[in-house]
Amino acid sequence: MKQVLIINGHPDIQSYNHALSEAYKNGVSNTNAIIDTINISELDFNPNLRFGYRKRTELEPDLKDAIEKLKRADHIVWFFPLWWAGYPAIMKGFIDRTFLPGITFKFEEGNELPIGLLKGKSASVFITSDTPELYDKEVMKQPALNQFKIATLEFCGISPVNVTYISTITDSSEEFRKNWIDKLYRLGAELK
Repeated sequence: MKQVLIINGHPDIQSYNHALSEAYKNGVSNTNAIIDTINISELDFNPNLRFGYRKRTELEPDLKDAIEKLKRADHIVWFFPLWWAGYPAIMKGFIDRTFLPGITFKFEEGNELPIGLLKGKSASVFITSDTPELYDKEVMKQPALNQFKIATLEFCGISPVNVTYISTITDSSEEFRKNWIDKLYRLGAELK
């Protein structure tokens, strides 16, 4: 049975990202998958990696639980907004505190690059934005996507990573938003 972990990186639980993630979760609930969720904004943790990798910062109970969910998951689904060409600070802090050496990657003597410990897992990423996708691609060169997809998920062994860009959100119509809610429900229900 497939283990699916849905992670919402938006700090506002009443956001459109939350509605999208709930629609996806409701769709997945019609499959045989086992579902775990993480709403990063509801976790109690210090987002600062205070000592870098020099010294391990004690993990709070919510982060220990999140790491166990990451380890159990076969497929990880991320929802977050694109803000200033990046993702929210709370999500960055979550990644800094949970994607750690010995947990999501490890160093091996003689290898220049670490080994990803999340091999065998796949991911779907849903990014909401007020920046049109073409502008983010052509002008901005997709800094958040490069950092998150390539330098975090794929670096730690997750593959494939499928990305869906949903824009523009501000001033979008109710029909636009409802169509995406419906689409996310269908995508969840079609998960194999």
